Amino acid sequence: MYEINKTVEFEVWLCAIRDPLTRGRLLARLRKVALGSFGDVTPISNSNGIWEMREYFGSDWRMYYIVRRQVVVIVLGGGIKSTQISDIKKVKKMLLTMED
Repeated sequence: MYEINKTVEFEVWLCAIRDPLTRGRLLARLRKVALGSFGDVTPISNSNGIWEMREYFGSDWRMYYIVRRQVVVIVLGGGIKSTQISDIKKVKKMLLTMED
């Protein structure tokens, strides 16, 4: 079991998704993560522990997260494949300002 914590930036990004089906699928993915099923994930190289959850539907959605204390998942941000490079830069910068 994992506790899911979302940053304000992630919540703003998620709420900005207009399609309720897309938003619902992303939230369903987070519920699965809370139960321990991370699915398709990959580490972001040179990122101090940032991981990427990949969803292959629509615009190929991405959600970026870190794991703290083995039980807490902090969702930092999200985006789509075409904005991946800038999205990763944003979450790396955000991670630098976060406290443990």
